[in-house]
Amino acid sequence: MLKKINPIYVKVIFALAALLCLTPFISSPIALLMGIILTNLLFNPFPVLSGKTVKWLLKISVVGLGFGMDLNKSLEVGKEGLLLTIITISTTLILGYFIGKLLKLDRVISYLIASGTAICGGSAIAAVSAVIKAKEKDISIALGVVFFLNALAIFIFPVLGHQLGLSQKDFGLWSAIAIHDTSSVVGAALAYGEEALGIAVTVKLSRALWIIPLSIFSMFLFKGKSNSIKIPWFILLFVLAVIANSYLNLPEWMSFNIPEISKQLLILTLFLVGTGLTFASIKESGAKPIVLGVSLWVIISVISLTYIMYVI
Repeated sequence: MLKKINPIYVKVIFALAALLCLTPFISSPIALLMGIILTNLLFNPFPVLSGKTVKWLLKISVVGLGFGMDLNKSLEVGKEGLLLTIITISTTLILGYFIGKLLKLDRVISYLIASGTAICGGSAIAAVSAVIKAKEKDISIALGVVFFLNALAIFIFPVLGHQLGLSQKDFGLWSAIAIHDTSSVVGAALAYGEEALGIAVTVKLSRALWIIPLSIFSMFLFKGKSNSIKIPWFILLFVLAVIANSYLNLPEWMSFNIPEISKQLLILTLFLVGTGLTFASIKESGAKPIVLGVSLWVIISVISLTYIMYVI
């Protein structure tokens, strides 16, 4: 890491890189890679600001994408992904318990990694950790594993999708089920195609609602408190945007420009996600949590892909 560079220059470099992500020249995988390289080669001069910005940008962008989607198609896709969602969430949590026990991994860390893999990565880990009162170190280890796998997914999944000849619809569904965070799901689907993106966002957000029953289950399992349960309210705004686009005669700047701007903001979001992933955080996680995370990820990816290719 080149920490001797003047901090002002580093801030300028990061600001220019962020602005570059708002142009059509940077794809989602490149934006993520650029963030990872800059933060590890130099350092992230805005760690707190970038962390908060990611959360808000992701929510705003996802809601914006809703203005370009049709409700009937979204409901149809949601129905197809419902059974697969139930199967994969329950399977991940069960396997997480047994594999974690086999690895002699701390129960809380195992549960956090399994929760993040089962539903929506960092959001699920944050929600569950608040309910079960997880320690800061346990949370950081689980987040480190999930963020590392998220980064890999953006590069691996589109390549695998093309190699397997997956349709836009199949890839959108597969990425929504098998990739952890919403930001990485969107990044991979955005790289694959327009139709894949719409399907991936719809299925992922419907999957994210499972944070609520998971938090309630976790509360009883770990004897936590009900007032710690977090509800992802922005999903309601996404649904309202889809309804508005489907049944109202919206002007072109809303039905076309807002989704296009949202896609560009998502690329910026992925850059900021990359700036939060350091090699030190991955190393700190240790081998066992990574083995658990990779095992669950591979199993769920294979199960969901098999279901999509041969059952649906």
